Amino acid sequence: MLDCLLVYLWTNVSGQTSGPTQNCASKSNTSCEECLKNVTCLWCRSNLQCLDYPVRTILPSKSLCSLPEARWGLCWVNFQALIITISVIAGVIIIAVMVCCYRCCRTKKTMDTKADAAMEKQADARKVRQEERKNEMRLRHDEIRSKYGLNKENPYARFEDN
Repeated sequence: MLDCLLVYLWTNVSGQTSGPTQNCASKSNTSCEECLKNVTCLWCRSNLQCLDYPVRTILPSKSLCSLPEARWGLCWVNFQALIITISVIAGVIIIAVMVCCYRCCRTKKTMDTKADAAMEKQADARKVRQEERKNEMRLRHDEIRSKYGLNKENPYARFEDN
């Protein structure tokens, strides 16, 4: 049951019958649509030839068919336009990725700088508060010393008994 379903889908999706596949050259001097029904075929518009696609070289050689005249997959798309379009799209994608990376690094650097500035500001505020507390403690100790008569001009002088 599953095998029948797979065979049915394969023949309907690919457009090929289960019979022997036809040679691309046999579809020469027909139409582009008829030639390109087989995905392994290449249509050359200048001489109305249906050729086997040169899989090993990826692009058809100029002696086989010039790029503006070669059609594969769709009759209205030539290889030259396809190559230019793919190159432009790839270039735009590469530039977009590079811009995104630059912006991310720059944003991270800005955030790090802001975080460092905030930490430095907090450290300065802590130092100021600590100095204020130290001065308050010194004043309180001086008040206590003066209350009990321990105030001396020379802190190194010996205590005298009064």
